[in-house]
Amino acid sequence: MVDTDRITGAAKEFGGKVQGTVGDLTGSRRDSVEGRAREAQGAAENLYGQAKDAVRDAADTVSDTARDIGGRVRDTVGNLIGSDDVEDRARRAQGAASDTYERGERYVRSAGREAYDRAEDAYENGGRTLRAGGREATSQIAEHPVAALLVAGLLGYGIGLLIHGRD
Repeated sequence: MVDTDRITGAAKEFGGKVQGTVGDLTGSRRDSVEGRAREAQGAAENLYGQAKDAVRDAADTVSDTARDIGGRVRDTVGNLIGSDDVEDRARRAQGAASDTYERGERYVRSAGREAYDRAEDAYENGGRTLRAGGREATSQIAEHPVAALLVAGLLGYGIGLLIHGRD
């Protein structure tokens, strides 16, 4: 099962690429910066979803392996009951399998927390970059309102041509 963060992250990343490219083509610094920030935010969200999937898969593998080992130990003990030495060895083997499972589970959970923290940092950095880009775009528009209006009009005209074609 794919994590929903991967899907929404990929969609945001694609939308950011499109917006950034349109901004580059039209000379709109605001769209270019916002698009790149959205792209980074989407990439971070996608990576976070991938990390969650990897942690979930690793935890499932460790759990399945530990259950398998425990089952084999139980079967062996069941087949050999009656010998104190064999029972003692089986208990020790089962304890070792349990310890290995617990260590693996701790490792997987730790890796998951680290991946989550890194994705969260990337998400926050993307938000800061987006806000800074918005402030810069607002500043440029305030500084050059006529040029901004002209670019917006040309962009609207270009989008209209793309949507309706040249009849």
